[in-house]
Amino acid sequence: MDLNATSKTLTRELDWLDKVIETVIARHFQSEEKPPDAPKPPSLQKDRSDYAKAIKQGALGETDRLILILAMAPTLRAEVLDPFLFRNPNIDRIFTEFSARPNGDGTFVPTLGTAQFLIGGGALEKRLSALEYFQNGSRLVAGGFLMPLNLFGETKQHQPLQVVQNFLSLMLTGTRHRPDFQADFPAKRLTTKMTWEDLILTDRTRHEVGEILAWIEHGEVLERDAGIGRLIKPGYRSLFHGPPGTGKTLTATLLGQRTDRDVYRVDLSMVVSKWIGETEKNLAQIFDQAEGQNWILFFDEADALFGKRTEVSQSHDRYANQEVSYILQRIEDFDGVIILASNFKSNIDSAFARRFQSMIRFELPRPPERLRLWKAAFPDRSLLATDVDLEELAKGFELSGGAIVNAARYAYLARLRNQQKTISRAEIRTGITRELQKMGKIAGVNE
Repeated sequence: MDLNATSKTLTRELDWLDKVIETVIARHFQSEEKPPDAPKPPSLQKDRSDYAKAIKQGALGETDRLILILAMAPTLRAEVLDPFLFRNPNIDRIFTEFSARPNGDGTFVPTLGTAQFLIGGGALEKRLSALEYFQNGSRLVAGGFLMPLNLFGETKQHQPLQVVQNFLSLMLTGTRHRPDFQADFPAKRLTTKMTWEDLILTDRTRHEVGEILAWIEHGEVLERDAGIGRLIKPGYRSLFHGPPGTGKTLTATLLGQRTDRDVYRVDLSMVVSKWIGETEKNLAQIFDQAEGQNWILFFDEADALFGKRTEVSQSHDRYANQEVSYILQRIEDFDGVIILASNFKSNIDSAFARRFQSMIRFELPRPPERLRLWKAAFPDRSLLATDVDLEELAKGFELSGGAIVNAARYAYLARLRNQQKTISRAEIRTGITRELQKMGKIAGVNE
């Protein structure tokens, strides 16, 4: 990215904002019949900066641009907002129409009300019409420029304008913003050193996973299609179900790696709350950040949040079912990929199931897949003792991919602990025994 070119474009945008603020405030407080016209924004027609490209790609109009640079001003040039700190001498406080939200350091934080003032001045009709720029489907929000606002909150006028961190990071540093796991963002980005070629699935499962890849590659074209596009909702939703260790998490991670998308695993233990309304709030924090970012959201052990609803026998059940309705709506409105993972398909509420584009079963690997897994676990065959027969292990023990990796890890560590040159058959079999004990399947393991 050419950060120097973007810096020059942002400087011109800020100069324009400075003049707009000066003009609108002067027009608001003067009594002349013909107030000055607000200045026009700088032309971006021949501008090749990344900021200009983003504006053009997002099809942002003049008012969109004004709102966006207003939201970016505290980070780029806070002093441009100082006129909003002028105090009303009659009551010795900041003018109410500016919808002030002063920072702790005395600087001004632009709010929804501030944007409405710049757009409509004191005209109520224009101020109300400005709300359309903050709807979830607006160019600013859907395009990944601004975080969505709660337009029906009691203090909506004083909600601060927040630029999407990924967009801001791209403009300022040339790199994508990747939020860290924390209390107000209970999700962690998944990464792996493995590649798509390392993913070992049955042919049927791999084929069905390929449908998700196809949507990521062609989904936008499909949504613009004059025929089917008007009938489908944005985004893609899939359920991965099957026993533990069969590759559900790894597949989600590699889907992101293959398509250059960030994958975030949602920590449901921090999302689901016994307190009424908290689950929706926690989930909203994730969806709000993910909107327009092309993320893949992965809900592991999804039964906790997406399980079957209860019969309404008391007020708590009614609120719990309201939470499910809210979650359904956010999932349907999300324009990215959502993957739910569960050990049992039957545990998922049918209301969610109807909204999945695919339901993919991850089966325990058969002998051919298990052999490939054993070979992947021991790529250097010279480390194996002569009595180790990987084909025998593949045929003899019905293990998941995760269990095979755990057994191999045990064998590797045993070799290092015992200072042996090779990994013996007995050490691998001990590792297998441990895995079968975990699953309650110890029968048939003999040394």
